[in-house]
This record gives sequence, structure tokens and C-alpha cells, in this order.
Amino acid sequence: MAKPIQPVPPIVRLEARTILIRGASRLALFAVCLAIGFVVISSTYPQRRVLAKLEQQLAREEAARAGVQADRERHAIELRALREDPAYLEVRARDRLGLYLAGERVLRFRRED
Repeated sequence: MAKPIQPVPPIVRLEARTILIRGASRLALFAVCLAIGFVVISSTYPQRRVLAKLEQQLAREEAARAGVQADRERHAIELRALREDPAYLEVRARDRLGLYLAGERVLRFRRED
């Protein structure tokens, strides 16, 4: 025999609804927080691409600057040697004009540029 169905008191139904509504509101809050998190994270990707591009450009510019600085230092050293060192000046002039002293053997090497 089946037991007769006993009516559920209204307070128990209210508590069950309250628990259900509380769970649904927590789930909705979690979904909203998750959506906001995705929006924030997805908004950083274009900025990261721009940042990476700018870092590459900065690296290229720094390499170019280092090359220019090295050329500048080399030219400054050469200029100082031309002004202050007569032996260096003589070697450069003789090399440029293709002159040599009697009994001197001159070897020339070609650069492969």
C-alpha cells in the first residue's frame, strides 16, 4: 500500500525557493564577473600587439644608433690621429697617393665588401 501524500508546510517551500534563488543569483554573479574578465583580457590583446611592434622598432633604432655611434667614434679617432700623429698622416698620404720609398716593399690587400 502506498503511503498517503502529506502536504508540505509553506515555510519549507519558502526555504527551498530562497535556496534556489540564492543559488541562481550566485550563478548570475559568477557569469557577469566572468564576462567582465573576458572583456578586460580581450581588450589587452591589441595593446600587446602594438607594444610588441613598438619594442621591435625600438630595438632596430637602438641598433642603428649604436652603429652611428661606432662610426662617429671611429671618425673622431681618425681625425685626432691625422691632427696629432705625423707618422699616421704620412702613412695615409702615401697610401692614398700610391707612393713608396726606395727599397720599400708595399703589399696591398683588397677588401671584399
